[in-house]
Amino acid sequence: MIVGSHEAARSGARSGARTERADSDEGTPDTVDDSGERGKPQRPRESGGGILMGRPFGVPVYVAPSWFLVAALITWVFGGQLERVLPELGGVRYLVSLFFAVAFYGSVLVHELAHTVAALRFKLPVRRIQLQFFGGVSEIEKESETPGREFVLAFVGPLLSLVLSGVFYLALQAVEPGTVPGVLLAGLMVSNLIVAAFNLLPGLPLDGGRMLRAVVWKISGKPMTGTVAAAWTGRALAVAVLVGLPLLTQTGALGRAAEDLGGVDTITDALLAAILAAIIWTGAGNSLRMARLREHLPELRARALTRRAVPVQSDTPLSEALRRANEAGARALVVVDGQGKPTAVVREAAIAGVPEHRRPWVAVSGLAQELKPGMRVSAELSGEELLDTLRATPATEYLVVEETGEIYGVLSTADVERAFVAAMARPAS
Repeated sequence: MIVGSHEAARSGARSGARTERADSDEGTPDTVDDSGERGKPQRPRESGGGILMGRPFGVPVYVAPSWFLVAALITWVFGGQLERVLPELGGVRYLVSLFFAVAFYGSVLVHELAHTVAALRFKLPVRRIQLQFFGGVSEIEKESETPGREFVLAFVGPLLSLVLSGVFYLALQAVEPGTVPGVLLAGLMVSNLIVAAFNLLPGLPLDGGRMLRAVVWKISGKPMTGTVAAAWTGRALAVAVLVGLPLLTQTGALGRAAEDLGGVDTITDALLAAILAAIIWTGAGNSLRMARLREHLPELRARALTRRAVPVQSDTPLSEALRRANEAGARALVVVDGQGKPTAVVREAAIAGVPEHRRPWVAVSGLAQELKPGMRVSAELSGEELLDTLRATPATEYLVVEETGEIYGVLSTADVERAFVAAMARPAS
Protein backbone atom coordinates (compact mmCIF):
# COMPACT_ATOMS: atom_id res chain seq x y z
CA MET A 1 0.00 0.00 0.00
CA ILE A 2 1.06 3.57 -0.54
CA VAL A 3 1.53 4.61 3.02
CA GLY A 4 3.54 7.32 4.59
CA SER A 5 4.25 9.45 1.55
CA HIS A 6 4.33 13.22 1.83
CA GLU A 7 3.47 15.79 -0.75
CA ALA A 8 4.07 19.47 -1.22
CA ALA A 9 0.69 20.94 -1.84
CA ARG A 10 0.10 24.38 -3.13
CA SER A 11 -2.94 26.16 -4.34
CA GLY A 12 -2.37 27.63 -7.73
CA ALA A 13 -5.12 29.65 -9.34
CA ARG A 14 -7.98 30.93 -7.23
CA SER A 15 -10.20 28.39 -8.92
CA GLY A 16 -8.24 25.69 -7.13
CA ALA A 17 -5.15 24.37 -8.87
CA ARG A 18 -3.39 22.47 -6.15
CA THR A 19 0.30 22.34 -5.63
CA GLU A 20 1.16 19.65 -3.86
CA ARG A 21 2.52 20.47 -3.12
CA ALA A 22 1.51 20.84 -2.69
CA ASP A 23 1.69 21.95 -1.65
CA SER A 24 3.68 24.94 0.19
CA ASP A 25 3.56 26.56 1.53
CA GLU A 26 3.97 28.53 2.32
CA GLY A 27 3.32 29.22 2.75
CA THR A 28 0.24 30.83 4.12
CA PRO A 29 -1.72 33.58 2.44
CA ASP A 30 -0.80 37.14 3.31
CA THR A 31 -3.55 39.56 4.16
CA VAL A 32 -3.24 43.24 3.38
CA ASP A 33 -4.49 45.96 5.68
CA ASP A 34 -6.09 49.25 4.70
CA SER A 35 -2.75 50.94 4.29
CA GLY A 36 -1.64 48.39 1.76
CA GLU A 37 0.87 46.80 4.11
CA ARG A 38 1.14 43.05 4.34
CA GLY A 39 -0.23 41.75 7.58
CA LYS A 40 -0.03 38.57 9.57
CA PRO A 41 -0.42 35.42 7.47
CA GLN A 42 -3.77 33.77 7.84
CA ARG A 43 -5.31 30.69 6.29
CA PRO A 44 -8.96 29.85 5.84
CA ARG A 45 -10.20 26.88 7.87
CA GLU A 46 -9.61 23.57 6.17
CA SER A 47 -12.63 21.46 5.39
CA GLY A 48 -13.36 18.16 3.71
CA GLY A 49 -10.43 16.34 5.29
CA GLY A 50 -12.55 13.83 7.20
CA ILE A 51 -12.82 13.40 10.96
CA LEU A 52 -10.47 15.64 12.94
CA MET A 53 -8.56 13.49 15.44
CA GLY A 54 -6.22 16.06 16.96
CA ARG A 55 -3.53 18.66 16.30
CA PRO A 56 -0.08 17.31 17.21
CA PHE A 57 2.52 20.05 16.79
CA GLY A 58 -0.36 22.30 15.77
CA VAL A 59 -1.05 20.31 12.59
CA PRO A 60 -4.58 18.90 12.16
CA VAL A 61 -4.80 15.14 11.70
CA TYR A 62 -7.81 13.88 9.76
CA VAL A 63 -9.13 10.38 9.22
CA ALA A 64 -10.77 10.13 5.80
CA PRO A 65 -14.00 8.09 5.46
CA SER A 66 -12.12 5.65 3.20
CA TRP A 67 -10.01 4.64 6.22
CA PHE A 68 -12.97 2.81 7.74
CA LEU A 69 -13.21 0.68 4.60
CA VAL A 70 -9.57 -0.39 4.76
CA ALA A 71 -9.84 -0.91 8.54
CA ALA A 72 -12.72 -3.31 7.92
CA LEU A 73 -10.72 -5.06 5.20
CA ILE A 74 -7.67 -5.46 7.45
CA THR A 75 -9.88 -6.72 10.28
CA TRP A 76 -11.41 -9.35 8.03
CA VAL A 77 -8.13 -10.53 6.45
CA PHE A 78 -6.11 -10.54 9.68
CA GLY A 79 -9.01 -12.22 11.47
CA GLY A 80 -8.82 -15.08 8.95
CA GLN A 81 -5.13 -15.48 9.70
CA LEU A 82 -5.79 -15.53 13.45
CA GLU A 83 -8.40 -18.25 12.96
CA ARG A 84 -5.64 -20.60 11.74
CA VAL A 85 -2.95 -19.47 14.17
CA LEU A 86 -5.13 -19.06 17.30
CA PRO A 87 -8.38 -20.97 16.67
CA GLU A 88 -9.26 -20.86 20.37
CA LEU A 89 -10.01 -17.12 20.12
CA GLY A 90 -13.28 -17.67 18.31
CA GLY A 91 -15.14 -14.45 17.49
CA VAL A 92 -12.79 -12.43 19.71
CA ARG A 93 -10.24 -12.68 16.90
CA TYR A 94 -11.99 -9.85 15.07
CA LEU A 95 -11.55 -7.53 18.03
CA VAL A 96 -7.86 -8.43 18.02
CA SER A 97 -7.76 -7.79 14.26
CA LEU A 98 -9.42 -4.41 14.70
CA PHE A 99 -6.80 -3.51 17.30
CA PHE A 100 -4.12 -4.49 14.77
CA ALA A 101 -5.69 -2.24 12.11
CA VAL A 102 -5.75 0.72 14.50
CA ALA A 103 -2.19 0.03 15.69
CA PHE A 104 -0.95 -0.26 12.11
CA TYR A 105 -2.40 3.12 11.17
CA GLY A 106 -0.95 4.47 14.39
CA SER A 107 2.40 3.48 12.92
CA VAL A 108 1.49 5.25 9.68
CA LEU A 109 0.68 8.36 11.71
CA VAL A 110 4.13 8.20 13.34
CA HIS A 111 5.62 7.99 9.83
CA GLU A 112 3.70 11.11 8.80
CA LEU A 113 4.60 12.95 11.98
CA ALA A 114 8.26 12.36 11.12
CA HIS A 115 7.71 14.26 7.86
CA THR A 116 5.78 16.94 9.73
CA VAL A 117 8.40 17.51 12.41
CA ALA A 118 11.14 17.72 9.78
CA ALA A 119 9.08 20.17 7.72
CA LEU A 120 8.39 22.39 10.73
CA ARG A 121 12.07 22.22 11.64
CA PHE A 122 12.84 23.59 8.17
CA LYS A 123 10.12 26.24 8.63
CA LEU A 124 7.88 24.69 5.98
CA PRO A 125 4.18 25.02 6.86
CA VAL A 126 2.18 21.79 7.01
CA ARG A 127 -1.48 22.10 6.06
CA ARG A 128 -2.64 18.79 7.50
CA ILE A 129 -2.04 15.06 7.85
CA GLN A 130 -4.66 12.75 6.42
CA LEU A 131 -5.01 9.01 7.03
CA GLN A 132 -6.84 7.41 4.13
CA PHE A 133 -7.43 4.16 2.25
CA PHE A 134 -3.89 3.64 1.00
CA GLY A 135 -2.07 5.08 3.98
CA GLY A 136 -1.29 8.64 4.94
CA VAL A 137 -0.27 11.94 3.39
CA SER A 138 1.45 14.94 4.96
CA GLU A 139 0.42 18.02 2.99
CA ILE A 140 3.49 20.25 3.17
CA GLU A 141 2.73 23.59 1.61
CA LYS A 142 6.18 24.60 0.42
CA GLU A 143 9.00 22.95 -1.42
CA SER A 144 12.33 22.55 0.33
CA GLU A 145 14.82 25.26 -0.51
CA THR A 146 17.77 22.90 -0.94
CA PRO A 147 18.17 19.32 -2.23
CA GLY A 148 19.72 18.32 1.10
CA ARG A 149 16.62 19.37 3.01
CA GLU A 150 14.41 17.67 0.43
CA PHE A 151 16.33 14.42 0.92
CA VAL A 152 16.11 14.59 4.72
CA LEU A 153 12.42 15.51 4.62
CA ALA A 154 11.66 12.47 2.45
CA PHE A 155 13.93 10.01 4.25
CA VAL A 156 12.74 10.57 7.82
CA GLY A 157 9.39 8.85 7.15
CA PRO A 158 10.77 5.48 5.98
CA LEU A 159 13.49 5.78 8.63
CA LEU A 160 10.86 6.00 11.39
CA SER A 161 9.03 3.03 9.90
CA LEU A 162 12.26 1.02 10.01
CA VAL A 163 12.82 2.10 13.62
CA LEU A 164 9.29 1.03 14.53
CA SER A 165 9.85 -2.32 12.84
CA GLY A 166 12.98 -2.78 14.95
CA VAL A 167 11.14 -1.79 18.14
CA PHE A 168 8.41 -4.33 17.45
CA TYR A 169 11.07 -6.96 16.73
CA LEU A 170 12.73 -6.36 20.08
CA ALA A 171 9.37 -6.48 21.84
CA LEU A 172 8.63 -9.74 20.07
CA GLN A 173 11.63 -11.34 21.74
CA ALA A 174 10.06 -10.72 25.15
CA VAL A 175 6.76 -12.54 24.51
CA GLU A 176 5.78 -16.11 23.85
CA PRO A 177 5.36 -17.04 20.17
CA GLY A 178 1.92 -18.22 19.14
CA THR A 179 0.18 -15.86 21.58
CA VAL A 180 -1.98 -12.83 20.83
CA PRO A 181 0.81 -10.35 21.74
CA GLY A 182 3.27 -12.38 19.68
CA VAL A 183 1.06 -12.40 16.58
CA LEU A 184 0.28 -8.68 16.91
CA LEU A 185 3.91 -7.69 17.35
CA ALA A 186 5.00 -9.89 14.43
CA GLY A 187 2.32 -8.35 12.22
CA LEU A 188 3.30 -4.80 13.16
CA MET A 189 6.98 -5.58 12.63
CA VAL A 190 6.39 -6.94 9.13
CA SER A 191 3.88 -4.25 8.13
CA ASN A 192 6.21 -1.42 9.12
CA LEU A 193 9.05 -3.07 7.24
CA ILE A 194 6.84 -3.25 4.15
CA VAL A 195 5.83 0.40 4.58
CA ALA A 196 9.47 1.47 4.74
CA ALA A 197 10.53 -0.68 1.78
CA PHE A 198 7.65 0.42 -0.44
CA ASN A 199 8.11 4.10 0.30
CA LEU A 200 11.82 3.84 -0.49
CA LEU A 201 11.06 2.82 -4.08
CA PRO A 202 12.65 5.53 -6.27
CA GLY A 203 9.66 7.10 -7.96
CA LEU A 204 7.30 9.97 -7.26
CA PRO A 205 5.02 10.36 -5.40
CA LEU A 206 6.73 7.99 -2.94
CA ASP A 207 9.35 9.15 -0.46
CA GLY A 208 12.02 7.34 -2.44
CA GLY A 209 11.01 9.38 -5.46
CA ARG A 210 11.58 12.60 -3.54
CA MET A 211 14.95 11.30 -2.44
CA LEU A 212 15.81 10.57 -6.08
CA ARG A 213 14.58 14.05 -7.01
CA ALA A 214 16.89 15.54 -4.39
CA VAL A 215 19.90 13.61 -5.71
CA VAL A 216 19.27 14.61 -9.33
CA TRP A 217 18.58 18.18 -8.21
CA LYS A 218 21.93 18.24 -6.39
CA ILE A 219 23.81 16.86 -9.39
CA SER A 220 22.11 18.99 -12.06
CA GLY A 221 21.53 22.10 -9.98
CA LYS A 222 17.94 22.24 -11.31
CA PRO A 223 14.96 21.14 -9.19
CA MET A 224 12.84 20.74 -12.33
CA THR A 225 15.32 18.21 -13.74
CA GLY A 226 15.06 16.23 -10.52
CA THR A 227 11.28 16.29 -10.65
CA VAL A 228 11.15 15.11 -14.26
CA ALA A 229 13.55 12.24 -13.56
CA ALA A 230 11.72 11.11 -10.42
CA ALA A 231 8.28 11.48 -12.01
CA TRP A 232 9.12 9.38 -15.04
CA THR A 233 10.75 6.81 -12.78
CA GLY A 234 7.48 6.81 -10.84
CA ARG A 235 5.55 6.14 -14.03
CA ALA A 236 7.88 3.26 -14.86
CA LEU A 237 7.35 2.00 -11.33
CA ALA A 238 3.58 2.16 -11.84
CA VAL A 239 3.88 -0.05 -14.92
CA ALA A 240 6.11 -2.46 -13.00
CA VAL A 241 3.57 -2.69 -10.18
CA LEU A 242 0.73 -3.26 -12.63
CA VAL A 243 2.54 -6.14 -14.32
CA GLY A 244 4.78 -7.48 -11.58
CA LEU A 245 2.64 -7.48 -8.44
CA PRO A 246 0.18 -10.14 -9.65
CA LEU A 247 3.14 -12.33 -10.67
CA LEU A 248 4.87 -11.90 -7.32
CA THR A 249 1.74 -12.76 -5.38
CA GLN A 250 1.43 -16.01 -7.30
CA THR A 251 5.04 -17.08 -6.81
CA GLY A 252 7.78 -16.62 -4.26
CA ALA A 253 7.58 -15.02 -0.84
CA LEU A 254 4.63 -12.78 -1.63
CA GLY A 255 2.71 -15.77 -2.90
CA ARG A 256 3.33 -17.67 0.34
CA ALA A 257 2.33 -14.57 2.32
CA ALA A 258 -0.90 -14.33 0.37
CA GLU A 259 -1.66 -17.95 1.19
CA ASP A 260 -0.99 -17.24 4.87
CA LEU A 261 -3.51 -14.41 4.72
CA GLY A 262 -6.19 -16.76 3.56
CA GLY A 263 -5.54 -16.81 -0.17
CA VAL A 264 -5.87 -13.95 -2.61
CA ASP A 265 -7.24 -14.84 -6.02
CA THR A 266 -5.85 -13.62 -9.31
CA ILE A 267 -8.63 -11.09 -9.89
CA THR A 268 -8.00 -9.51 -6.49
CA ASP A 269 -4.27 -9.39 -7.21
CA ALA A 270 -4.85 -7.66 -10.52
CA LEU A 271 -7.34 -5.20 -9.01
CA LEU A 272 -4.97 -4.25 -6.19
CA ALA A 273 -2.10 -3.86 -8.65
CA ALA A 274 -4.23 -1.67 -10.91
CA ILE A 275 -5.25 0.61 -8.03
CA LEU A 276 -1.68 0.97 -6.78
CA ALA A 277 -0.37 1.60 -10.30
CA ALA A 278 -3.06 4.22 -10.95
CA ILE A 279 -2.23 6.05 -7.71
CA ILE A 280 1.50 6.07 -8.46
CA TRP A 281 0.99 7.12 -12.09
CA THR A 282 -1.41 9.89 -11.12
CA GLY A 283 0.87 11.10 -8.34
CA ALA A 284 3.84 11.23 -10.70
CA GLY A 285 1.81 13.24 -13.21
CA ASN A 286 0.64 15.64 -10.52
CA SER A 287 4.25 16.18 -9.44
CA LEU A 288 5.18 17.13 -12.99
CA ARG A 289 2.29 19.58 -13.24
CA MET A 290 3.12 21.13 -9.89
CA ALA A 291 6.76 21.53 -10.89
CA ARG A 292 5.71 23.29 -14.09
CA LEU A 293 3.42 25.53 -12.08
CA ARG A 294 6.18 26.52 -9.66
CA GLU A 295 8.55 27.21 -12.55
CA HIS A 296 6.09 29.57 -14.24
CA LEU A 297 4.59 31.25 -11.17
CA PRO A 298 7.28 33.98 -11.02
CA GLU A 299 5.92 35.18 -14.39
CA LEU A 300 2.76 36.35 -12.61
CA ARG A 301 3.60 39.87 -11.43
CA ALA A 302 1.03 42.27 -10.07
CA ARG A 303 2.75 45.26 -11.65
CA ALA A 304 2.68 43.72 -15.12
CA LEU A 305 -0.94 42.56 -14.88
CA THR A 306 -2.42 45.72 -13.36
CA ARG A 307 -4.67 47.94 -15.45
CA ARG A 308 -4.05 51.67 -15.39
CA ALA A 309 -6.85 53.45 -13.51
CA VAL A 310 -8.19 56.99 -13.18
CA PRO A 311 -9.62 58.36 -9.90
CA VAL A 312 -13.20 59.67 -9.93
CA GLN A 313 -15.61 61.05 -7.32
CA SER A 314 -18.48 58.81 -6.22
CA ASP A 315 -21.13 61.03 -7.86
CA THR A 316 -19.39 61.13 -11.25
CA PRO A 317 -21.66 59.89 -14.07
CA LEU A 318 -20.44 56.67 -15.61
CA SER A 319 -20.26 58.22 -19.09
CA GLU A 320 -18.01 61.02 -17.83
CA ALA A 321 -15.82 58.57 -15.89
CA LEU A 322 -15.36 56.42 -19.00
CA ARG A 323 -14.55 59.51 -21.08
CA ARG A 324 -11.77 60.44 -18.66
CA ALA A 325 -10.46 56.90 -18.70
CA ASN A 326 -10.36 56.84 -22.50
CA GLU A 327 -8.52 60.13 -22.63
CA ALA A 328 -5.93 58.86 -20.15
CA GLY A 329 -5.59 55.49 -21.86
CA ALA A 330 -6.82 53.77 -18.68
CA ARG A 331 -8.95 50.64 -18.41
CA ALA A 332 -10.19 50.90 -14.82
CA LEU A 333 -11.89 53.33 -12.43
CA VAL A 334 -11.12 53.98 -8.77
CA VAL A 335 -13.58 55.89 -6.57
CA VAL A 336 -11.90 58.43 -4.26
CA ASP A 337 -13.19 60.73 -1.53
CA GLY A 338 -12.73 64.49 -1.27
CA GLN A 339 -9.14 64.08 -0.08
CA GLY A 340 -8.27 61.76 -2.96
CA LYS A 341 -8.21 58.65 -0.78
CA PRO A 342 -9.43 55.54 -2.64
CA THR A 343 -12.61 54.05 -1.20
CA ALA A 344 -13.83 51.63 -3.89
CA VAL A 345 -13.09 50.13 -7.28
CA VAL A 346 -15.67 50.10 -10.07
CA ARG A 347 -16.50 46.59 -11.18
CA GLU A 348 -15.92 45.84 -14.85
CA ALA A 349 -18.90 43.48 -15.00
CA ALA A 350 -21.16 46.18 -13.57
CA ILE A 351 -20.05 48.67 -16.23
CA ALA A 352 -20.78 46.17 -18.99
CA GLY A 353 -24.26 45.67 -17.59
CA VAL A 354 -25.25 49.34 -18.01
CA PRO A 355 -26.65 50.22 -21.49
CA GLU A 356 -24.81 53.08 -23.16
CA HIS A 357 -27.87 55.36 -23.26
CA ARG A 358 -28.23 55.12 -19.47
CA ARG A 359 -24.59 55.78 -18.58
CA PRO A 360 -24.99 59.59 -18.27
CA TRP A 361 -27.60 58.99 -15.54
CA VAL A 362 -25.78 56.32 -13.50
CA ALA A 363 -23.23 57.36 -10.87
CA VAL A 364 -20.10 55.25 -10.51
CA SER A 365 -20.85 54.76 -6.80
CA GLY A 366 -23.67 52.39 -7.70
CA LEU A 367 -21.26 50.16 -9.63
CA ALA A 368 -18.37 50.15 -7.19
CA GLN A 369 -17.09 47.54 -4.74
CA GLU A 370 -16.08 49.04 -1.42
CA LEU A 371 -12.44 48.40 -0.57
CA LYS A 372 -12.26 45.87 2.23
CA PRO A 373 -9.17 44.73 4.14
CA GLY A 374 -7.23 42.52 1.77
CA MET A 375 -8.42 44.25 -1.40
CA ARG A 376 -5.38 46.55 -1.44
CA VAL A 377 -2.37 44.69 -2.77
CA SER A 378 1.21 45.75 -3.30
CA ALA A 379 2.45 46.30 -6.85
CA GLU A 380 5.55 44.30 -5.88
CA LEU A 381 3.70 41.01 -5.32
CA SER A 382 4.38 38.14 -7.70
CA GLY A 383 4.16 34.37 -8.01
CA GLU A 384 2.83 32.31 -5.12
CA GLU A 385 2.69 35.33 -2.84
CA LEU A 386 0.39 37.13 -5.26
CA LEU A 387 -1.91 34.12 -5.65
CA ASP A 388 -2.06 33.55 -1.91
CA THR A 389 -2.95 37.18 -1.28
CA LEU A 390 -5.79 37.10 -3.81
CA ARG A 391 -7.03 33.77 -2.49
CA ALA A 392 -7.16 35.11 1.06
CA THR A 393 -9.70 37.80 0.05
CA PRO A 394 -11.74 36.68 -2.98
CA ALA A 395 -12.86 39.57 -5.19
CA THR A 396 -13.17 40.46 -8.87
CA GLU A 397 -10.93 43.55 -8.71
CA TYR A 398 -8.20 44.74 -6.36
CA LEU A 399 -6.62 48.13 -5.82
CA VAL A 400 -2.89 47.95 -6.50
CA VAL A 401 -0.74 50.44 -4.61
CA GLU A 402 2.91 51.40 -4.48
CA GLU A 403 4.91 51.01 -1.29
CA THR A 404 4.24 54.71 -0.65
CA GLY A 405 0.47 54.07 -0.75
CA GLU A 406 0.08 55.81 -4.12
CA ILE A 407 -2.51 54.28 -6.45
CA TYR A 408 -0.89 52.19 -9.18
CA GLY A 409 -4.01 50.73 -10.78
CA VAL A 410 -6.59 47.97 -10.61
CA LEU A 411 -5.85 44.25 -10.81
CA SER A 412 -8.60 42.10 -12.31
CA THR A 413 -8.93 38.49 -11.21
CA ALA A 414 -9.83 37.59 -14.79
CA ASP A 415 -6.49 38.97 -16.00
CA VAL A 416 -4.60 36.94 -13.39
CA GLU A 417 -6.42 33.75 -14.32
CA ARG A 418 -5.76 34.25 -18.04
CA ALA A 419 -2.07 34.86 -17.33
CA PHE A 420 -1.97 31.79 -15.10
CA VAL A 421 -3.50 29.54 -17.78
CA ALA A 422 -1.16 30.96 -20.42
CA ALA A 423 1.88 30.35 -18.23
CA MET A 424 0.84 26.77 -17.51
CA ALA A 425 0.35 26.11 -21.23
CA ARG A 426 3.97 26.94 -21.99
CA PRO A 427 6.42 24.02 -21.80
CA ALA A 428 8.85 23.91 -18.91
CA SER A 429 12.35 25.05 -19.68
